[in-house]
Amino acid sequence: MRELVLKMSMSLDGFVVGGRPGSDWMFRGASPDSGAWVLDTLSGAGTHALGRGLFENWIGFWPTSDSPMAVPVNTIPKAVFTSRPGYEPGAQNPDAGGNWAETRVAGGELVAEIDRLKREPGGYVLAQGGLAFGRSLVRAGVVDEFRFAVLPVALGQGEGLFTQLDDELDLELVASTAFRGGAMGTVYRPR
Repeated sequence: MRELVLKMSMSLDGFVVGGRPGSDWMFRGASPDSGAWVLDTLSGAGTHALGRGLFENWIGFWPTSDSPMAVPVNTIPKAVFTSRPGYEPGAQNPDAGGNWAETRVAGGELVAEIDRLKREPGGYVLAQGGLAFGRSLVRAGVVDEFRFAVLPVALGQGEGLFTQLDDELDLELVASTAFRGGAMGTVYRPR
């Protein structure tokens, strides 16, 4: 059975969503080696699992992007998690083409949908933002690995991934990589 990896960017003070509109905090500390780490994470996925909000942002950007990260984002199958009845992924950008139009809609109960994805063959299921989707995965206890890009900025306000836990969650650090731009890639697994 394949694993679910949750990848998120995080400030030094633990926020995954900043409290100041228009801030570019998620891009601070970017360097070629941190970009390679993200690209490797994206490329290793067998399926990209996305919340509806992030999916709608991505379908408007990635199909026409010339970034090296566009290749795995555009070619690896996607599943969009939404409770919106009759949701049609292709309606967000009918010109997206490729497997964007073939995105699976995961509209059932979260744990059952994740279990279905985990039982399929291939590389890991890579879940990425938004905040509500990430929190729901954490609360459901379905995350097998956390990959955080910890950025060299303290925000002082915002929203954290773990702020709505019902109980404490012990994690084991399995890897950490310092990048030249000051960011850090950390990989944790639940104990």
